[in-house]
Amino acid sequence: MNKVLRPCAETLAKQAIPAYLNAYRVLCPELTEAEQDFLAASVVVADYKSRALYLQAGVVQNAIGFVYAGLLRSFYIDSDGNDITMGFVKENDYATDCAAFVARQPSRYAFQCLEPCIIVDLPYTAMADGFGRFKNLETYGRRYKEQVLAAQQARIEACLVEVAEQRYLNFVRQHPDLFGRVSLTHLASYLGIERQSLSRIRKKLADRR
Repeated sequence: MNKVLRPCAETLAKQAIPAYLNAYRVLCPELTEAEQDFLAASVVVADYKSRALYLQAGVVQNAIGFVYAGLLRSFYIDSDGNDITMGFVKENDYATDCAAFVARQPSRYAFQCLEPCIIVDLPYTAMADGFGRFKNLETYGRRYKEQVLAAQQARIEACLVEVAEQRYLNFVRQHPDLFGRVSLTHLASYLGIERQSLSRIRKKLADRR
């Protein structure tokens, strides 16, 4: 079960929901006032402790979570019992296994809070209702899925053609705000290399300076 620390105080929710709506407008500027009002009335804002599981693997996600504050990682346990980090979810992104959420299938990944997190949840039932009633909400959903697919394709290509050092350098360049927020263990797992190898890469790069 997802373990919520407590619903957020009203003041904090009033800060989180405008940020949530702004993320919608960035991707879908056509969003109307009525559509924004629908979203604001449909969401629930809650906070989670660091290390708490926002979502367990094998569970159908009932609400898609927008990260207002904090950082999560998605991961799974492989057949050998290894903890494999699939990605990091920071502010203004969604904690979800998108394909499984849309298909109403169990999530392939678990999502763990690496920091205290404040998450804005939109229930699937409300999302489906909104897509049926409001054209721009459906447009937003389509554009978001296109972004997810593009990111997944880029990740696959990086793993296939880039050497470990290049994957690390690209991560630092693309996610400078995450560099000091994730552990070497989780970062090495995400990059698909051994922790010791990542340490050697970092030392070699530091020695060049």
